[in-house]
Parts: sequence; structure tokens; C-alpha cells
Amino acid sequence: MIANLIGGFVSILIGVSLVGPVSTEVTTAASSTNSSGGACTSAVAGSSTEPGCQLYLSSSWGATVLKLVPGFFALGILGIGIAVTYSSLRQAGVV
Repeated sequence: MIANLIGGFVSILIGVSLVGPVSTEVTTAASSTNSSGGACTSAVAGSSTEPGCQLYLSSSWGATVLKLVPGFFALGILGIGIAVTYSSLRQAGVV
């Protein structure tokens, strides 16, 4: 039981510490501004004239969906916490 709790605690700790970097990377990948801070205005097929705008200009819905990743990542970490707690309490005979 203690081993399950320690393993669950470590996985939750690592997962929570990764939420910030995941959110930063997703925001950068799905941004609607280019690297110099200007708005992404025109999509030229196969052109890299606006670095940082490729995903937003090719598929704005893809950028919107990509922004949901950190939320689902956090929900996954929450699910791990609930599952570890429940399994530990079940092994102890409490539940």
C-alpha cells in the first residue's frame, strides 16, 4: 500500500511539474503571432516567410484544438491521482 502511494505521489509530482512547460510549448506552437510579435496575416503554401505561423495559417481549428492539450494533460494527472488513491484504499480494505 505504501509503495503504491509513493509511486502515485511521484508520478503526480512529475506530471504537475510538466503542466507548465507543456502549456508553454503548446501556446508557442499554436500562436497567432509570428516570432517578431506581428499578427499572422497571409498563408503562402510552402513558404516560411512568417516563422511561427505555420500551424495557425494552415489550420486555425488545429491551433484551437491544440490549445486543449494542457487541460487534458492536467485531467490525466488528476485521473492518476484518483486511481492511485482508490487502489490504495481498496487494498487496505477501506473501500
